[in-house]
Amino acid sequence: MTAFAIATPEIFLLAALCLVLLIGLFFQHESQVVTYLTTLLALLSTALLTYGSSFGKRVREVGLDRMYILDDLSGLLKVSILLLSCMYFVYARKYLRDQAIWRSEFFVLSMTATLGMMIIVSGYHILVLYLGLEMLSLSLYALIAMRRDHSHAVEAAMKYFILGALASGLLLYGVSLLYGLSGTLAIDQLAIYFSSEKDQLATNLPALLALVFIVAGMSFKLGIVPFHFWLPDVYEGAPTAMTLFLSSIPKVAALALMIRFLAEGMGAISEQWGQLLLMLGLLSVVFGNMAAIAQTKLKRMLAYSTIAHMGFIFVGMMTATHTGYSAALFYTLVYALMTMGAFAVLIMLGQQGAEPEDLEDLRGLHERHPWVAFMMLLILLSMLGFPLTVGFYAKLTIIQALVDVRLVWAAVILVVMSVIGAFYYLRLIKIMYFDKPLSQQPLQAGLDFHVLLSVNGLLMLALGVFPSALMAICSSVLFEVFKTGNL
Repeated sequence: MTAFAIATPEIFLLAALCLVLLIGLFFQHESQVVTYLTTLLALLSTALLTYGSSFGKRVREVGLDRMYILDDLSGLLKVSILLLSCMYFVYARKYLRDQAIWRSEFFVLSMTATLGMMIIVSGYHILVLYLGLEMLSLSLYALIAMRRDHSHAVEAAMKYFILGALASGLLLYGVSLLYGLSGTLAIDQLAIYFSSEKDQLATNLPALLALVFIVAGMSFKLGIVPFHFWLPDVYEGAPTAMTLFLSSIPKVAALALMIRFLAEGMGAISEQWGQLLLMLGLLSVVFGNMAAIAQTKLKRMLAYSTIAHMGFIFVGMMTATHTGYSAALFYTLVYALMTMGAFAVLIMLGQQGAEPEDLEDLRGLHERHPWVAFMMLLILLSMLGFPLTVGFYAKLTIIQALVDVRLVWAAVILVVMSVIGAFYYLRLIKIMYFDKPLSQQPLQAGLDFHVLLSVNGLLMLALGVFPSALMAICSSVLFEVFKTGNL
């Protein structure tokens, strides 16, 4: 087992996943509490194992025939994914009971998706990255289709599956071209190849074509324009708990994929892929904010909001500087917290057999539950980028990274679109605080749900007032990754 010691947290999570599967198989109806607690315990234990094996070493460990890597970046992202997954299960518990879809398959598939994301984060070979990506994607397809009696959920799963297969094909085609050119799929060997070829890349059409296909495949996973068509339909059709998962945690894994693939493997040709990311990122920010204004459905509005936020992350990555990468990492972690809190409020608004769909379902939330309305207010202000919230600092760091590389015009576009995008967030705040509620029915959820939502909302303010600690962590882990480079 010595060779596999580098993947100890992943092996532990796989064993726990099998245990949860057996509990659901043999105990069935009596296993609800046992399955839930076992899942949370497994994720927290895996997080502790990851923290002990990955953090503070200041040395990058490569194993499994140089296909797997442990460093501070992988440690931060894995622990973040595992803790966010714990939050997801706490939030989803109420939804599963309200909608009568409490099944052990939900926990198994969600843990499998989490395992896939951990593999992506530590993958140091393109095949390993792709296997982790497919493990994540296949689990998400099944999760979205869990409500087999709900036509919208099945339709959303089919759309996601078909377009996801197309995106995987684009990515694989780009990878095949890359392998034909370089003769390797190892990240470190690709970095050496592109360092030697960067001066001739302008005339190397197959390499440019491979780059376009790879960026297109990654853009789909993040919902970047023009590969965003699936996002609003899937968000709207999927069960709210699955939408919460889809909209948040996989974005962290997608950023890890971009850092390993583009920043580490193709860092020498950042000028070429940076132009693609800048164009796609700005298009996403503009289109996402403009389209969100016209929405009357909650999930569709949040879907277009996601497109705009992912555009910010793309723009941060395109700078190919330590500042830009740190800003993109910070933004991704903050966005995952923001969107989880927003969808958690939607879960709380739901009732047995019914889910909130329209913006009007938030009417008078302040009268029905002032504290939940205040948490939603902090989350929406953070998404908006209001000063003193963490969303403001996240957007500011991206804009500062653009200014540092003399792309002032792009920074101006981001500022203008952030102001325009404030409209649909302020509209929701107005509906919550100034409109009369449609129902006086109180909001009910467990103590764990209330406590976690409160922590989630207050973090929007706490991290906004004191952002330096998290930003310093993001900066330090990336410094270790690129300390041998030119950043």
